[in-house]
Amino acid sequence: MTISINPMRSTILRYVVQRTTAFTLPTPRVSISRPTSISPSLLTITAITTNHNNATTLFTASSRRFTTSPQVSKQQKQQLAHNNEPIPDTPPTTDFGEMDMLGQTPIPSTAIDECFHDGFALNSGVQVTGGSGVLLVGGEAFEWRPWVVAAAGAGAEGMGKAVPRRKLVNEKGQWDVPGEEQWGFLGRLWPRPDLLILGVGPSLRPLSPATRALINSMGIRVEVLDTRNAASQYNLLATERGVDQVAAALLPLGWRE
Repeated sequence: MTISINPMRSTILRYVVQRTTAFTLPTPRVSISRPTSISPSLLTITAITTNHNNATTLFTASSRRFTTSPQVSKQQKQQLAHNNEPIPDTPPTTDFGEMDMLGQTPIPSTAIDECFHDGFALNSGVQVTGGSGVLLVGGEAFEWRPWVVAAAGAGAEGMGKAVPRRKLVNEKGQWDVPGEEQWGFLGRLWPRPDLLILGVGPSLRPLSPATRALINSMGIRVEVLDTRNAASQYNLLATERGVDQVAAALLPLGWRE
């Protein structure tokens, strides 16, 4: 059997095959290499391709660092105080118990727990009633009635006898008790208190210059308050400074001239 081949057609087929081969590229081979160290890993990808001229070309991707541990910047570092202690991110909770400087100091037995209309109740459980005032000196408590004249005799008022009374407020509205019989005992105390807190009843009144000068002549300062504030002030200062340094002379809340 004879097959005739057209020379022109054969030439065209050879040309088409050559062009197709020139533009057909083989599938590139990709190799992945990993370092053996555990620290931040490096991944290198190399692509090997072959062009139509059988020339081999290597494409190496740029190395990229991968890390799993967070990087702390200098701005995120915790700041330190002047004593090299770290400054907290949030303000600390205030503990008012630690701010109480007198929390562990025992309260004096002569501290005033209550002020009555006719007397006082002390921290020791003792109550001074019957309309009497109280004198707190050196950790001891005494009844105090500065309006009673000493010449009438002790206990005369409690027996129902008519007792001459001394006015405690002068014409100028000042609290005025300059008598030596009322303050002379302060000069016989040792050690003497540095401060006398004077509670002059339900309302505040100024102290007369003569009474202030008499107390100051014994080396004792005097502070004048109404009875409620005077009791509070005595409790604070006697706890802080001691009962030997602070004394108090208080009239009851129901006292009237």
